[in-house]
Amino acid sequence: MAIFEAAFAESSHFTAEELLDKARAIDSSVSRATVYRALPIMIESNLLREVDIGKSLKYYLANPDDNPQQAQIICEDCDKIFEISAPFMEWYGATVSSKLGLTPVSQRLQVTAQCNKFHKTGTCKNHG
Repeated sequence: MAIFEAAFAESSHFTAEELLDKARAIDSSVSRATVYRALPIMIESNLLREVDIGKSLKYYLANPDDNPQQAQIICEDCDKIFEISAPFMEWYGATVSSKLGLTPVSQRLQVTAQCNKFHKTGTCKNHG
């Protein structure tokens, strides 16, 4: 329960190790192994979304409203992940799949970007 509580208390993306730290703050007996066993179950149950930004870490985000029509924008300057609503994804996935006689099962949109302000001024509220 501490893992679940810690995950849903977060409004931003977190790593497995960050989840472990937050769960241990709630219940010191939470083990690393339990967190790593719980993550796939929570993902499969659509309680969490896993976000892979192509680095050595995976990030997670609580999925309280089960809204799969989200796109991720990843700032390559600070690795911050922004989630935006992307209602067109359902239409696009269905359209391109149906042209091939397929039915979409899942989809994601992920954009990697650079921070204009950081590159112009050298500062950004999200950087470092």
